[in-house]
Parts: sequence; C-alpha cells; structure tokens
Amino acid sequence: MRIVIFVPADVHSLELAGLMDVFAEANAHAGKIFYEVDILTEEDGAIRCASGLRVLPDYRFDAYPNIPDTLLVAGSVGVPQRPNRQVIDWLNSIAPRTRRYGSVCTGAFVLGAAGLLKDRRVTTHWQFASLLAERFPATRVEGDRVFIRDGSMITSAGSSAAIDLGLSLVEEDLGREVALYVARRLVVFLKRPGDQSQFSVHLTAQAVGRTRLHTVQQYVLNHPTADLSVTALAKIAAMSVRNFTRVFSQEVGISPSDYVELTHIDVARFLLEGSRLSIAAIADRSGFGSARAMRRAFLAHVGVRPSDYRERFRTAGDGSRPSLSDNG
Repeated sequence: MRIVIFVPADVHSLELAGLMDVFAEANAHAGKIFYEVDILTEEDGAIRCASGLRVLPDYRFDAYPNIPDTLLVAGSVGVPQRPNRQVIDWLNSIAPRTRRYGSVCTGAFVLGAAGLLKDRRVTTHWQFASLLAERFPATRVEGDRVFIRDGSMITSAGSSAAIDLGLSLVEEDLGREVALYVARRLVVFLKRPGDQSQFSVHLTAQAVGRTRLHTVQQYVLNHPTADLSVTALAKIAAMSVRNFTRVFSQEVGISPSDYVELTHIDVARFLLEGSRLSIAAIADRSGFGSARAMRRAFLAHVGVRPSDYRERFRTAGDGSRPSLSDNG
C-alpha cells in the first residue's frame, strides 16, 4: 500500500517521524512491507525541519511516478506558505484518485488552498482553527478534536496527533490487534478517539503564568470537589466577581465556570484512563457529584459517555478490566 506524505517547509519533525514510525512498526508486525511510504516536497534536495533535523525526500512532488493509496500533508510551524500553482494543480489531480487523503496539523491550510476542504468537517491545531475557518468559510472547522474522518478525508490536530491519525489508518487497514501492537511498541495510547478534545486544562493552567489567575487555576485542579463557584474563585484571586470574570475570560480564553467544568472532565479522564474506580466514585472524586452529571458533561464536551471513553482510551499497561457500578 503506497502512502505519500507531502512535506512543506519548516515541517514539525514529530509529525513526519510519528507517521513514519507507525507505518514502520505495522510493517514489522506484518513481517513484510505492507506500507510503502514516500516523502514528497515542493523543491529538490534535503529539507530542514523546524527543529533543525534534515530530511532527504524521496521525490519532488511532480516527479512522483505513482498514484498513492493514501495522501497526507504534514504541517509546518505556524501556517504554511500558500503552495505554488503547480502544487495546487497536483493536489487537485491526485487527491480524488486516492482511496483517502488528509492532513496533519496546519497541513490543512495546504489542502484548503487547493480547494479540498470545501463542505468538509475538518480539524487542525487548536491555535489556528479560527484562522482556518476564516480563510475557508465553506469548511466546518472543529478545532477541539484530535482527528476527524469525513468520507475519504481525515484531518488531525497538532504534532503528536499524527500518531493518532496513523494508528487509526493502521486499525482500518490491518485491524485493531495490529494497531494495538504498534501503540504498545511506541508506548502510546491506542488510541485517542477522534472526538476527544485536544485541549488539556493542565496545559491551560500553565499558560497564564505566575499570576493570581494561575493560583486560581491550580486551586481548581488540586481541589476539584471544593466550592468552585465564581464567587469563591474571585475571593481566592482577591478580586471582585465582575472583574475576576472579565479578566479570567480575557486571559484564559474561557469563562471561569467553563474552566471548572473542563477541569472536572480532565480529572475524570485521568481517573478513567488509569484507575479501576467505579464510574460513580470517579464522578464524586472529580467534582461532578453524580454519574449523571458527569455523563452529561462528557457527552457535551468529549462526545462519548465516560464508560465508552474508558473502553477506548485506557492505559496500555493496565490489562485488567475496570470495575463499573453503573452504566456510565
């Protein structure tokens, strides 16, 4: 099966290496070359990744002699430069003739420039989702997803999500057992469901820096069952409720109440992934108070029930079955 990865300038090396390693491990498990992977670039000669790593491509795009089964476009640091007319024409010619095609991270901008995102559901790195939607208004951008499959197109979020995308393709081609083998070999999870949010409250908590808001965020994370009302949090920040709400929303990007709910979800996700606690116990420890409230929040923000999340996204080293006291 031929897979082509088109690589723009300043590519994230993790995206390229992540995809290559997934397919290489699948080949190792199969005991044969099931995936034939070629790297294509716009210009001749070695390319320099954003990290400084140099990669020698297999072909210049217009010299590639085959029609691949799968075409993937990697992303660069920031938004890739608009490809030249020849690249756009090549993408428009090749993509419809493949079985599937797509992008990793900001590679979606390259597909968009070629008109391949129109009327599609897509995702990209959360930081550039709004810009992607602005540039390509006929596209439905869901910027909080790890990856999205829409017909023959598959798009994924930032760098490490390339591995999730690769695993999903291996599972589609060779089955879950092989994908699980590859995930264990790479010591990653199999596999984050595409509808899982790419946001992490833990990362958001680090983004504000050492300010009063950072103190509030850490308090929320460390005390998920405490009184986390806006009034209580404003008191911790030594600010009025009105000013706290305004400043928090400005600096963090979401309201305090939304942040609290996402934190509850993050804590619950951690416990679902790595513990054998019942759904009811996890709901209590993560601050939801009831399994029903946790179920509602998961369906709204993650897209699956807690019990489904636990089945899809479990710690690879935990071979035991979780103990569930209710339906999740």
